[in-house]
Amino acid sequence: MAFRQAFLAGFVLVLAIVAAAPARAAAGRVELTIVGEPQVAADFHQWMAVLARAGVSNVRFRGAGPTDEVGIEVRGSPERPLYLVTGTLSSRGELVLPGGSFGRSEVGQIGQWLKDLAANGPPERRESKSAFGLTARQLQSVHDDLAQLVGFSTQGAARSEVVDRIGRRLHYPLQLDRRQQEALGQDPVGEQLSSLSCGTALACVLRPAGLCLTPQSSGSTASYSIADARQAREIWPIGWAPEKSPHDLLPSLYEFHNVNIQGVTAAKAISAIVQLLKVPMLMDHNAMARHGIDPEKVIVSFPASRTTYSLILQKVLFKAGLKEELRVDEAGNPLLWVTTVKPL
Repeated sequence: MAFRQAFLAGFVLVLAIVAAAPARAAAGRVELTIVGEPQVAADFHQWMAVLARAGVSNVRFRGAGPTDEVGIEVRGSPERPLYLVTGTLSSRGELVLPGGSFGRSEVGQIGQWLKDLAANGPPERRESKSAFGLTARQLQSVHDDLAQLVGFSTQGAARSEVVDRIGRRLHYPLQLDRRQQEALGQDPVGEQLSSLSCGTALACVLRPAGLCLTPQSSGSTASYSIADARQAREIWPIGWAPEKSPHDLLPSLYEFHNVNIQGVTAAKAISAIVQLLKVPMLMDHNAMARHGIDPEKVIVSFPASRTTYSLILQKVLFKAGLKEELRVDEAGNPLLWVTTVKPL
């Protein structure tokens, strides 16, 4: 009888959860009120034990009022936010919270939901997610981090060494396990990537090993992981579509010159043009291997004429079954991405 009177008179569960706060906000505190009809009062002791295992103590309930609704009310200040949560016990003995309905066997999920609320606030007040599950702020921060220039010679260096050195330059940690290190191995990097940004360079170095770069959210911050490119849902690209027009981005590509190519390999002709353009060229080795394309085995000849590097490069590449695309790295530097005419 005493318990029934206490239930009807009302009692409140106050839950204080202080979580590691995101950089953009202070730690939050959660106060949870659980309401219910008298017929569910028998579940009180069972839920007391369940919530205690989730780190909740001093549990008190109160009878449901006519205006009670499951929800979250935000109070306090931006520096010290307070989240007042109202939950209820259903007739089936489930604890109904704004995050869903939970049975007593789902105590871990209840605790995780409460901690997430304390750390990040209500879902409707959080920053929306963009690519890679990052907030817009995190994605911009990752982009800025990956815009740092490589700054060291990569041509001829072991692929695993290049990935390691670039990773040590980044602000956010790069996660690479032993299996991935073995996949990279001592295979030498063919491109000189010193003048390109870390993001584009990493994506380029990882691709021939069947790997890719995938930024991810780590609470309020971010990190980088290496994944199997065949299984990754999102992949950091090798360069980006430029906002500037190609003529403004790389004017030398469209300047007219006297050109005369007679009986040389496509590889030699491509290398000569790229050296004159003074722009990095990244080759899609995966696609080339898949289609059996080797520019060293293709002989090209073009009569003397006055044309642009753009046109002659397109002709040489097409002769070898290749095509080029003008892109930019994270720092806005131009690069030429060369892949096969046939898709991978």
